[in-house]
Amino acid sequence: MKVCTDATLFGAMAPVKGGEQVLDIGTGTGLLALMAAQLGASHITGVELTEAAFDEAQFNFCNSPWNGRMEAVHCSIQHFSVNTPDRYDLIISNPPFFHNHSKTSDQLKRQARHTDLLPFPDLLASVDRLLADSGHFYLLLPSHAATGFAGMALEHGLHLIEQTDFRGHCHNQAKVSALTFCHQQQPCRSGLLTLYQSDRIYSQESTHYLSPFLLRFSQQN
Repeated sequence: MKVCTDATLFGAMAPVKGGEQVLDIGTGTGLLALMAAQLGASHITGVELTEAAFDEAQFNFCNSPWNGRMEAVHCSIQHFSVNTPDRYDLIISNPPFFHNHSKTSDQLKRQARHTDLLPFPDLLASVDRLLADSGHFYLLLPSHAATGFAGMALEHGLHLIEQTDFRGHCHNQAKVSALTFCHQQQPCRSGLLTLYQSDRIYSQESTHYLSPFLLRFSQQN
C-alpha cells in the first residue's frame, strides 16, 4: 500500500511537538515516519515486516533531508518489542485492520490490509512494552472499530484521550478515526474533520494540516 489521503492527513496531525523519540509500527514506505521527522521528532524508527516495503522505506529514509535521524528495521513488531531496551515518546501506526473480510489474491496487499500477521492484541502488547510512561500511542482505525479497540487498550493501561473522525464530505459518515492513547486517564476530546469542501477541493481545516506536506499547495502559492 502506498499513499492515501486519510493516512497523509493522519500523519500531518501527529502529536509531535519536537524532540520526541518516535516509533512507526508497520512503516510501509515510510510515509508517517518521514512526516514525523518533518514535524521535528529527534529520532524515528520505522519497523516493517514486508521486505519490499522495508526496502522502499530504507531508500526513502536515506534520501530524505532527515536521514541522520531515521532508521528502518526489518522484522515483526512482536520480535522487535521483546528485543529492544528502547522506550518511545510517541508510537504511531496505521496498522492492518480488516478482520474476517474477503481477501485479495495479492499477498503484499493482503498483509497490509488484514490483521493476520498483526492482531490487535499483539499490537497492544507491543505498544505496552515500548511506550514510555509519559508517551502517547497514535493510530488510525476504521471508526466502527474505535470503541472495541479502546476497550482492549484499557486492559494494557492505555486510555483513549483523543478521537478525531475523518469523513470525505459533509454529507458522508466518518469512515476512519485518528485515536490517541496514553497511560494517564483524562477526559477524551473528540472531533470531526471533513476532508473536502467540494469535489477534489480540500476543506480549510484539512488544507491547514496538509499544506506543509503536499507540493500541490506550494504550486498554488
